[in-house]
Parts: sequence; structure tokens; C-alpha cells
Amino acid sequence: MENVLTKEQLLEFIRKNNIQSVSDIYESLKDLFKDVLQSFLEAEIEETLGYEKYDVKNKQTTNSRNGYTQKTVKTKFGEMEIDIPRDREGEFEPKIIPKYKRDISEIEDKIIALYSRGMTTRDIHDQIKDIYGIEVSAEMVSKITEKIIPEIREWQNRPLEKIYPFIFMDAIHYKIKDEGKIVNKAAYVVLGINIEGYKDVLGIWIGECESSKFWQGRLNDLKTRGVEEVLLFCVDGLTGLKEAIEAVFPKSDIQRCIILP
Repeated sequence: MENVLTKEQLLEFIRKNNIQSVSDIYESLKDLFKDVLQSFLEAEIEETLGYEKYDVKNKQTTNSRNGYTQKTVKTKFGEMEIDIPRDREGEFEPKIIPKYKRDISEIEDKIIALYSRGMTTRDIHDQIKDIYGIEVSAEMVSKITEKIIPEIREWQNRPLEKIYPFIFMDAIHYKIKDEGKIVNKAAYVVLGINIEGYKDVLGIWIGECESSKFWQGRLNDLKTRGVEEVLLFCVDGLTGLKEAIEAVFPKSDIQRCIILP
């Protein structure tokens, strides 16, 4: 397959679309983070009211939904606007984002883990329980799990485009509780820029630590989901990563990214 852009056209494409650094990965992750938070909040108000949205025939309360209140919260990815559901009788008080809480950065790593490939239903169930803490009921955890699993599975396995002019690859390192111990994990994140210039997180995978061998497996996953050609990869200096890319996408150019302090 012939490249659809020359190298000069690709650099112009990057300039016009304001593709500057690996920080674009974090900006794109913000959208995923917000979507999951909204799902959590919807599950919480369903639990409070006892019926799903629009399921009036099963309603057994005089209380009901009453729109949303917008709230600005602080995250590792910057500030974001969250829509907090309201009820008419003022009984609903969300647990994931308590009334006076503004900084929710401590739960972001756990939500990234929810999107990683390979988590079982039990893993996701336990992860949600860990996000909320012991005060949340088993019924609430199950309701949230049932709501977000289809969304996460669909996102993980969705078909991708054939050609991406530009792909960032980076690993986000964080700590997680595993069998009662705090261990280090790496979330492998792939951010693609399509021909129209739109940014999209193509995948997130969890590994014990960052390695070129693990990256090669993730590149093969992208190929299985439909990616045939990548014009330019932007990656860090991890040993063996260049060879891993060349093994899966031998015609791609590779650019070393520089992280500034």
C-alpha cells in the first residue's frame, strides 16, 4: 500500500492540527474518564430512586429525576465539567463525587485500569468497589458493573481505521492494590490521529512493567482490529521499541519524542 501523504505533507498535517506532544494522550483520556464518571453517577441515582431512567412503569416512589447540575472538578488531566444528576426531593448525594469534593484525581488510575484489555467481570467488579470504598453496597457495585461492562467491551474491541498518519505510544505508570499488596503497573496507551485530524485513544492495556515485547503484542492487536498502515510513530527511547514497530509496521517512520520538564 502506498503512503497517502509525503513526509513533508505529514509534518504540515501535524502543524495544522496542533499535534505537539505526548500530552495529547492525556487530553484524549479525559473524555474516556468523563464518560465513565457519568455512567457511575447514572447508576447511583438509579439505585437511589429504585428505577432506571424512562422506566416509569416500575417506579415505586414519589421522587423522580430533575435534570443535572454542572460541577467543575480537578483531575490529573486538568479541569473538567461533570453533569451531576438531581432528584426533585433532594435525597440524592453521589458517593463517587461527594457534594463538596472538587479534586477527584486519586481515582483516575483506577478508571484507566477499567479500560485495559483482559480484565474479567470480577476484576471490574473489584475495581469499582475499590474506587468507592467499603461504604458502597454490593447492589450498587453490581449495578455499576452491569452498566459499564458493555460500554468498555465495545470500546476495547471496536474496529479501527485502515490508515493513521500519526500514532503516539506511551505508558502511564501507577500503583494498584493486588491481592492485598500495592504493586506498580504500566498502562500502555496508543493515541491515533486519523486522516481527518481527529484524535482517538485506540487502546489501553495493562502490563507489569513497560517492555518492547509487550508493545509488539499491542501493535499486533491494532493490526487485528483493522490498522494496515501508520505513517509516523512518536515514541520514547525504550530499548527495543523501534524494532518492535518495524516488525509489525515495517514501512512506518519513527520519531523519538522528547519529554520536557
